[in-house]
Amino acid sequence: MAGRGRPRRFDREAALRTAMRLFWEHGYEGTSLAMLTAAMGITPTSLYAAFGAKDDLFREAVELYNSPQSSPTDRAMGRPTAREAVEAMLRGNADAYVDPETPAGCMVVLSGVNLAEGNEHIRAYLAECRRRDHAKVRGRIVRGTEEGDLPPGADADTLASYALTVLHGLSIQARDGADRERVHAVVDAAMAGWDRLARQARPDAASPAS
Repeated sequence: MAGRGRPRRFDREAALRTAMRLFWEHGYEGTSLAMLTAAMGITPTSLYAAFGAKDDLFREAVELYNSPQSSPTDRAMGRPTAREAVEAMLRGNADAYVDPETPAGCMVVLSGVNLAEGNEHIRAYLAECRRRDHAKVRGRIVRGTEEGDLPPGADADTLASYALTVLHGLSIQARDGADRERVHAVVDAAMAGWDRLARQARPDAASPAS
């Protein structure tokens, strides 16, 4: 009788991507341990051994989702001007949000909505992820003012908040069924608003010498 073959090696990266998709589609609280182990093809004991608790697995899944290699936001920040960077961020993420091959919308925006008492730490973690995105965009805008492609008095905080508010709204639109044409029409309108905001100096910006 032929001997049994060696057990199949556990593919941790594939399992993590499976977990990421579940959290992305169903949210933190909507994804149960039973759903995770069934989809990943492992036992609860193996899940804990490989990833730690559910919180640890969720954080690692979010970090994978937000990795520079896959993040449209990170890729967009390298564009030559701040305006091009913001527009590329909005359009790149909009395309990702409506991609039929993945769950609709943004994992960081949608996976922690209306969390129950006891999961405040997950809400705080996701809020910190969004603050990091705001800081990236704000930093790119500040660089734009330094390099001269934005007016020196442009309000970086307001412009970054505006861009991120549009971005998060696109995620909700995508989850509600908006198609690519719709989300890009929103970006068109948003960039017209961006141009008007960019021309408005901060209230505390120094006036040019007379």
